[in-house]
Amino acid sequence: MLTKYKFDMRSMFRRLVICVGIILLFFTSALPQDFQFLDRQKRQSIHFKSIKNLIVIPVYINNKGPYDFLLDTGVGPMIITEPSIIDSLDFTTMRKIKVSGLGIETVEAFVSQNISARINRAKMDHVPTAILKEDFFNISGHLGTKIYGLIGYSFFDSFIVDIRYSESRIIFSRPDVDVKYKGNKIPITIENLKPYVYAEVEVPDSGKVNAKFLMDTGASHALSMEMFNGDKFPLPYTKIKANLGMSLSGQITGFMGRIKEFSIGHFDFKDVISGFPDYSTISQKIDLKNRNGNLGAELLRRFNIQFNYREGFMYVKPNANFKNPFEHDMIGMVVYLDHKEYKRFLIGEIDENSPAEKSGLCPDDEIIGINFRPVDLYSLNELADLFKSSASKSIILEIYRDNKTFFKVVHLERRI
Repeated sequence: MLTKYKFDMRSMFRRLVICVGIILLFFTSALPQDFQFLDRQKRQSIHFKSIKNLIVIPVYINNKGPYDFLLDTGVGPMIITEPSIIDSLDFTTMRKIKVSGLGIETVEAFVSQNISARINRAKMDHVPTAILKEDFFNISGHLGTKIYGLIGYSFFDSFIVDIRYSESRIIFSRPDVDVKYKGNKIPITIENLKPYVYAEVEVPDSGKVNAKFLMDTGASHALSMEMFNGDKFPLPYTKIKANLGMSLSGQITGFMGRIKEFSIGHFDFKDVISGFPDYSTISQKIDLKNRNGNLGAELLRRFNIQFNYREGFMYVKPNANFKNPFEHDMIGMVVYLDHKEYKRFLIGEIDENSPAEKSGLCPDDEIIGINFRPVDLYSLNELADLFKSSASKSIILEIYRDNKTFFKVVHLERRI
């Protein structure tokens, strides 16, 4: 929310920890129920859209839809960000709660246990749900497609879930079905409706340590390092200042850098891009006592992953993305879509001393052309790939500002 609803979405989709507070909604009275197939099927398969590393699936709400939802291991109860999809919604009769977390100040949400959700032929009645009066996160604008909510724990706990990032496909099976597991088995723990995993990470001046990570398919980053020995995580020697998010009252600041070595199971990665949010800020918003950081989809997508929440493990198998290099964006700015009047590509936060700043770009500039092509020929995914494509590339942006049109040449830089 750079003015009212603008987020630094490099951060938001590197660490989409939207509902850190929502896990504490006190759904203790929820009916004990799971997703169940509507027939005698044992497993089903659906395709998903991958946008900025995030998994978007079709979900039917109260037998209407489908609506695009994020499939997010980082959320507990289902979250609806577009309440218009629910008919006859009367907020005055619903229990009101306060939601807080990294990237937002406290806002109001409403609790319901009378909403059903269906994914393909699997349905769950009385899904514990948090409903926002409006989309405080502007997820749709920053993904370039309408997003109606997020779903996580209820789905993952009901099935053995096989996420095949290489095929953009999910296969989900009943827990009582024999599943052929592939790859390396890694233990996970489920705490507060979310999965955690241990991995080795190299800490500056401390060597390799065993660290605990929230596994977050709803965060488009690779890693976010948040806590070490009860204090801030040591910064790498090479780093850049970065805007890691916006709240209603101000920015969440920090640094971007590289973790020299990171190992999970039998698999090793080097020079992994990571965010290092300001500890004094995030420690007031989320509980860091039981985790060191957040493991996001830029790293997870390098595997095909089979989750078994009930038995506490996952299997990971490298896919075609495994050897892709880790790169940060080389332009240093956020681009998001404004759908209020017509589709406009707007510039949000701009990093200090970045190529975008050096070229004279400003927040709220509208991009109307890229390399002499209309900007609406690009998706936000394509723009994200373009902005981290090559440090030797120059991009010509046609900008609309204050009723004037002009061109800016931006020279991409590999900043970390």
